[in-house]
Amino acid sequence: MIVFRNPEVLFFIPLMIFVLVYFYRRRLLPAFTLPQETFFAGSPVTWRMRLAFLPFILRLCAVVLLMVAIAGPRALTADSKSVSEGINILLALDVSTSMAAEDFVLAGKRQSRLSVVKTVVKTFINQRTDDRIGLVAFAARPYPVSPLTLDHSWLELNLERIDFGLMEDGTAIGSAIAAGVSRLRDVKDGARIIVLLTDGINNAGRVTPLAAARMAKAFGIKVYTIGAGTRGMAPYPVVDVFGRKSYQNVKIDIDETSLEQIANMTGGQYFRATDAESLSAVYQQIDRLEKARFDETGFRQYDEYFWMLLLGVLCLLLVELVVGRTLLLQIP
Repeated sequence: MIVFRNPEVLFFIPLMIFVLVYFYRRRLLPAFTLPQETFFAGSPVTWRMRLAFLPFILRLCAVVLLMVAIAGPRALTADSKSVSEGINILLALDVSTSMAAEDFVLAGKRQSRLSVVKTVVKTFINQRTDDRIGLVAFAARPYPVSPLTLDHSWLELNLERIDFGLMEDGTAIGSAIAAGVSRLRDVKDGARIIVLLTDGINNAGRVTPLAAARMAKAFGIKVYTIGAGTRGMAPYPVVDVFGRKSYQNVKIDIDETSLEQIANMTGGQYFRATDAESLSAVYQQIDRLEKARFDETGFRQYDEYFWMLLLGVLCLLLVELVVGRTLLLQIP
């Protein structure tokens, strides 16, 4: 089947034909008229007279063919589609300043919650090769980092760019879930899941967590919630005016009741991760979610006909030139 790269060009062909015919007819009008009976009575009509319009027809066809060539006709020769077994996952990560608490240890080194989360999430992404994964960061409001994609390398690059200070501080759990629902609600293929990680209590945003959970339930979207952080006091880094780093023990509360209600209401599950190992185990457990089929269009290969039509245009113009200068030569 022939398709066009720029089909809008075809709509101008009738206008171009009208303009060319109009000016051709005006050129044929004589400057003054004389009675035909007096001068041409009895004159035979020759084949040259009958074909006098042929050069114009050839030129008109060349112009039409050129416009068709500009429209970019092409034929589909190969269409690659891959059928994958996967689900659609929206990762929502808390980037409020409380995530700077360094109560997680990774590779024998104390690190911030956010640093460890990014490392664990990167491993999770690498395990979900057939899943379309999107990413939303949130503090006082959600910040879209990546749409749903199978390009996990690009997703990991954007994951590394997440840091504190992307938006005003706070914890808008309800708004983050609502943002995830907005990105997933129109997806038709495969299961739709939000995995939300936070270490705080909802204290910002215009949507309450339970209202957002009802939205997710209405669209059939599961929400898995993760509470990250040690129980009790957590070491929080403080830098003085001389750039020296010290730690203060602060209590950072997690609204586990709301997180459990969100998960139960939507058919998901709530997890608590108190260290790097348990956080990794949580994402491994989520990795065992059900699979669903969806088709992913790969590449399309076309045969382009532009050059063939352009060659036809040149042939028509060449024939028009030869005929107009030989057989149908007109003497002014």
